[in-house]
Amino acid sequence: MRRFLSTLLLSTTLMFISPFTWAVNVNKADAKTLAAELNGVGKAKAEAIVQEREKGGPFKDGADLAKRVRGIGPAIIAKNRDKLQF
Repeated sequence: MRRFLSTLLLSTTLMFISPFTWAVNVNKADAKTLAAELNGVGKAKAEAIVQEREKGGPFKDGADLAKRVRGIGPAIIAKNRDKLQF
């Protein structure tokens, strides 16, 4: 029982200090989530992403996102490389 509790405590602790970052699916997330989770993306850019997605369909990758949404460029894609999911 003691070993079980120690393992549980360690697992819980690692869950909160893990370097893992949650991915944001650009083709599914709403504007509020995009603005909150992506570096360099505020409310206006997040809304532009959602509007372009609704108009032109899903984004294929970071290059497609940068090409189709004004204000999203290579620097923002690079900053969020580990967070972006398509």
